[in-house]
Amino acid sequence: MKFVLSTILVLVIGMLAYGFYIKSNGDTNGEIIVGISVLIVAFVLMPLFIYHRYKNKKMSDFTFKKFKNDLEERSK
Repeated sequence: MKFVLSTILVLVIGMLAYGFYIKSNGDTNGEIIVGISVLIVAFVLMPLFIYHRYKNKKMSDFTFKKFKNDLEERSK
């Protein structure tokens, strides 16, 4: 999974660089390439990264339930 994430990241950075290079030369297709690379980051890279980082974690550790219970006990 780490290899896949790294590969996608390198490809997206390359697409962004190529898109900005083409855009600076006056070609309108550069905007399309930059847009596609941003969409890849938003809808492919970020969900894969989030899944990779949190796949073996307990989600109850990331909620405010314990904090909320402590706050309720202190306010009594």
